[in-house]
Amino acid sequence: MFTGLVEEMGTVAGLIATEGGIKLKISGNKVLAQGKIGDSIATNGVCLTAVEITNSYFVAHVMNESIGRTNLKNLKIGEKVNLEKSLTLQSPLGGHLVTGDVDCLGIISNITSDGFAKIYTIEIPEKYMKYIVEKGRVAIDGASLTLIDFDKNSFRVSLIPHTQNSITLGFKKVGHEVNIETDLIGKFVERILSFKDSEEVKKSPLTSKMLFENGFL
Repeated sequence: MFTGLVEEMGTVAGLIATEGGIKLKISGNKVLAQGKIGDSIATNGVCLTAVEITNSYFVAHVMNESIGRTNLKNLKIGEKVNLEKSLTLQSPLGGHLVTGDVDCLGIISNITSDGFAKIYTIEIPEKYMKYIVEKGRVAIDGASLTLIDFDKNSFRVSLIPHTQNSITLGFKKVGHEVNIETDLIGKFVERILSFKDSEEVKKSPLTSKMLFENGFL
């Protein structure tokens, strides 16, 4: 699990593509401190396992499922990526719960200025829009951001200057692809509600009325 608070931007130092996947070498600093083989490091929001790690870089294998679903397939040597090491029980949860399992690719369709902030419009497949909530959270390339508003197939987020300089989104242009992970809680709620007509659920004392009356809905 991650928080979506990017610790640093690393650099793609090596990239080998094969039929089996991609072998990535990422240079960094903060996320590598006291690191060990087997550590989980979110790279542009994709949870990767370090198979080799030093105090200046780590190596990870990217399987075909992740290649097909994320923008890691577009990486080039020297390109910047967002990095975050996995949570511990002592870690402050400053963003929101992020799994590192990307749902889909989004496309930056518009960038505008609003005072010192930049507003980014991101288009995503319509089927994922059900998880988008005004003032809710979304992970873009692994960075936890607050949603301003949305329409049928896009949403908007705002970046202050500090954030613009701290995550990869601040350096991307219209047309660039970004990794999108929608809110975890919304997915669980949807899955639970999909069983509302099953016999097991019908026998349960938990009902929408009971949850509403007790302040859960």
